[in-house]
Amino acid sequence: MCKEPKLTVVGAGPGDIELITIKAIKSLQSADVVLYDALVDTALLAYAPQAEHIFVGKRKGCYSYQQEQINELIVSLSKSSGHVVRLKGGDPFVFGRGSEEMEYAAANGLKVALVPGISSCLSVPASQNIPVTKRGFAESFWVITGTTKAHKLSSDVGLAAKSNATVVILMGMSKLSQIVALFKKEGKAQMPIAIIQNGTRADEKVGVATIASIEQEVARLKLANPAIIIIGEVVRHKTSIAKIQREYRYPQLTLV
Repeated sequence: MCKEPKLTVVGAGPGDIELITIKAIKSLQSADVVLYDALVDTALLAYAPQAEHIFVGKRKGCYSYQQEQINELIVSLSKSSGHVVRLKGGDPFVFGRGSEEMEYAAANGLKVALVPGISSCLSVPASQNIPVTKRGFAESFWVITGTTKAHKLSSDVGLAAKSNATVVILMGMSKLSQIVALFKKEGKAQMPIAIIQNGTRADEKVGVATIASIEQEVARLKLANPAIIIIGEVVRHKTSIAKIQREYRYPQLTLV
């Protein structure tokens, strides 16, 4: 009996495999084929033991498949095998091209569905005690791609630098010097900034500095992609919490 061709685009979360949703696990369990990206922990494939697993991600600038090929693969595999799960890091609708793949699949007669994921733009800062909003510090936040389709820095970064909002930049490490220059231009050289590499994973690395000193910190810690950049007064919350915890654990003794 031929199975109904179906695509489910699934968000795997920020990296920690425990941050995938129950609904995502159920989708994997019903999959006939799983197409997964480079930022997905392969341990999650254990939830789809009967499915065919195909890596279609990008590593160190090398594509195993171009996007057009992935689109065609989704359609052909779904029509030959049934349920294709497209497993993506974070949330598929936050710079994940999930919407493009769903449109292509639907236009070719596939039933389509989406399972949202926990986006790295919120969860990775949170895992390091950095809120993207905080009363009295930030009333809003921007989430911006650091590199556009044309491989240039998004013009929205310049607009965000003029605001009092928290700025979260994904895929921006190669444009860090340009980002720093824009914030310095707005007189924000002493603005706190954090860079989190491999957020929520066992090999996570974190650098906290100011706009003026972050490039030196990146060089010292050898921070690189995949990483998230967080700029704003909310970054101070990480230091504040750490200080409170130290004082709580080791209270000062009062001599009588």
